[in-house]
Amino acid sequence: MAALGKIRKRGVALVCIIGLGLFAFIAEEAFRSCEATKNQQRQQIGEVLGNKVNVQEFQALVDEYQEVLKMTQGVDNFSEEQLNSIKDEVWNSFVNEQIIQAEAAKIGLTVTDEELQNMMKEGTNPMLLRSPFVNQQTGRFDATMLTKFLDDYKKNANNPQMAESYDRIYKYWQFIEKQLRQQTLAQKYQALLGNSILSNPVSAKMAFEGQNQESNIQLASIAYSSINDNDVKVDDSDLKAKYEEQKEMFKQTVETRDIKYVDFQVEASAADRKALMTTMQEASTKLQSGANPAEVVRKAQSQFPYTGIAATKRAYPSDIAAKLDSMSVGQTTAPFETKGDNTLNVVKLISKVQMPDSIEYRQIQVGGATIEAARKTADSIYTALKAGADFEAIAKKYGQTAQKQWLTSAMYENSASMDEDSKNYLNAINTLSVNDLKNIEFSQGNIVLQVTNRKAMVDKYDVAVVKHTIDFSKATYSEAYNKFSQYVSENKTLEELEKNAAKFGFKVQERRDMFNSEHNVAGLRATRETMKWIFDAKVGEVSPLYECGNNDNLLVVALTGIHPVGYRSLEAVKEMVKAEVIRDKKFEQIKTKFAGVADIAAAKAKGARIDSVNQITFTAPVFVQATGASEPALAGAVAAAKQGEFSKALVKGNGGAYLFQVLKKAAREGVKFDEKATEQMLGQQAAQAASRFMQELYQKAGVVDNRYLFF
Repeated sequence: MAALGKIRKRGVALVCIIGLGLFAFIAEEAFRSCEATKNQQRQQIGEVLGNKVNVQEFQALVDEYQEVLKMTQGVDNFSEEQLNSIKDEVWNSFVNEQIIQAEAAKIGLTVTDEELQNMMKEGTNPMLLRSPFVNQQTGRFDATMLTKFLDDYKKNANNPQMAESYDRIYKYWQFIEKQLRQQTLAQKYQALLGNSILSNPVSAKMAFEGQNQESNIQLASIAYSSINDNDVKVDDSDLKAKYEEQKEMFKQTVETRDIKYVDFQVEASAADRKALMTTMQEASTKLQSGANPAEVVRKAQSQFPYTGIAATKRAYPSDIAAKLDSMSVGQTTAPFETKGDNTLNVVKLISKVQMPDSIEYRQIQVGGATIEAARKTADSIYTALKAGADFEAIAKKYGQTAQKQWLTSAMYENSASMDEDSKNYLNAINTLSVNDLKNIEFSQGNIVLQVTNRKAMVDKYDVAVVKHTIDFSKATYSEAYNKFSQYVSENKTLEELEKNAAKFGFKVQERRDMFNSEHNVAGLRATRETMKWIFDAKVGEVSPLYECGNNDNLLVVALTGIHPVGYRSLEAVKEMVKAEVIRDKKFEQIKTKFAGVADIAAAKAKGARIDSVNQITFTAPVFVQATGASEPALAGAVAAAKQGEFSKALVKGNGGAYLFQVLKKAAREGVKFDEKATEQMLGQQAAQAASRFMQELYQKAGVVDNRYLFF
């Protein structure tokens, strides 16, 4: 009872404690829920048709496509620019696929397994012809080769030596099959749209006449430029009316932003250049005195290696290759600068020889329990071959086929390094005559080599190249950084940045309408953080200092404008609208001046320029030399007029106003109307028009692209 009494006395306090505990529990769960939602949002790279796109999902597609390109192009890595292009291609393909699938699903349009099987049987689809399953004799895709591969793939799934190579080909085939379905579905949808635009004999006849009915005219031109812009009064009501009239032209489906920025590229100082020149002069002197070229090139830290193997011009940088034919053997150049790649260079031409570009050879590899045993066996093989023994028979005795193979210069001349064994081996192949033999000793054994054919004699050059970028030193970069940092820290607003830029030796530049799908800012690499800042900032804000480019650029950015999805404001397009208003008012002035003009002579009397213009057709816009403009409206007006007729009204063009007299009107000679061919042409034009459907569907798909946050 005493305990119950104490509880009653402290009831309010207990209720508060329990309430706070429950609130804390609920708040913790709510916080966890919010945090989970935020984590999901952080992983969303975009959105299509209301469906979120996860960054891992997109990265998997990028990785898949990279592997395909590596396999088909025979490369191991891609540059930053190539990777950006790949990501763009994958994104566009993914968005288009989602849109097409959604539209096709609405009307029940599909690609069946039977359709795919039929395409494989036919074997002519370009995508199938890029697969590894092409019959070399027929030049077509061979489904039996695919079936055999799939069987082998299953059999070798547990074979670690075979599984990796089989798996790459299998994934490549899966990619082709997926792309084939997507491509076929898109083609079917486009064909459906294209075939819904029908032609008929009447439209075919009109189209033919529009292309082939030619008119010769006398043209009176009055260029808008003949009236000074300052003589045209434009007020706000004019601008507003024209803006409302052309408002659809100013609609944008993606947000863009305007920036002003200062970019400073750090360059080598005079002291940096002097230090590098000293190194290059030392290298030139050593090469000229006959020092070991490999050592000189290595110690000078040349960006172009020395292999000691003669190579064709294509193996050398273009600035080096351009000098070779004008140099004599043994000559060493003084240091020279190449502006194109910002380098200092020294070149020594060690030798110039004529050698085959392609060499056929065969060989027998000789090993043994010891090096001595291998040498002894190789000597006996070499002696037997010199005495006339059959090469293939001896090779077979040692478990080899001695199959002939070709070596081309391109297969080795771009090597970044060359060990002594490889150098001796290549020199032997390059210098042996046809049917000559050589017993070459290696650290692990011997190779008995025979050259069997030589083709395409070319000039080859043994050249020592010392090439070094004119880099800035750490001290130079530090000085530049401190100067730029001072500029940024002392100028916190755009107004201050612009006012004091020249004082620091900088220049403020402008970029309008940046899209978040761009991969860099101001054409500089490594600006993803800057891009994220731009699309998160508010108008008027100034960014922090960014180090970017190839670690040689300093950048600061100010956000000057945001253009959201929707209609751009009149203020944003004011100059464009004003130009249209001025053109309209100039036309009205010309119209008033030329009112009542009924012939070419009267037009000339009022100041028009008169020219003869021939072979005008309805389908081809007239280019008027007098005004420097292409004039579709004039082509239409001429097509509607009869022979001998003077224009019924002043024609409003892009570059001026026009009056004309039709002198002659006739069909092109030698061209006959072919109703069937013309209808076919109209059908093709309809298909091309239908191919632009993706732009409309894209705008309605609510596509959100936030890749800039991740890549």
